Amino acid sequence: MTSPQETLQNLAKIGKLKAEPPDQAEFDGLLRSARNRLPDAQNPGLNPESRFSLAYDAAHSLALAALRWHGYRSENRYIVFQILGSTVSLPKDKKSNGTIKSR
Repeated sequence: MTSPQETLQNLAKIGKLKAEPPDQAEFDGLLRSARNRLPDAQNPGLNPESRFSLAYDAAHSLALAALRWHGYRSENRYIVFQILGSTVSLPKDKKSNGTIKSR
């Protein structure tokens, strides 16, 4: 069975992901973006299409934050969702306290 890290490395090898050092400011900004959008997505005063867009954008921000935390980036929005199984499976040497640890 392929490990989550091997999956990410393999996707980088075939050009679906780009290896890029994690950036704490970008990570924090993605989390902030999701936190700002989620309350608005629950606002019943907005039309359903707007609420959906806000919820989708929040989910994408969180999925991209997970990918960036592992040191990768993708040009395709759908890939960040497809690889959530690899990006949310955290190695034991990382803590989920919202801080990027150097490798």
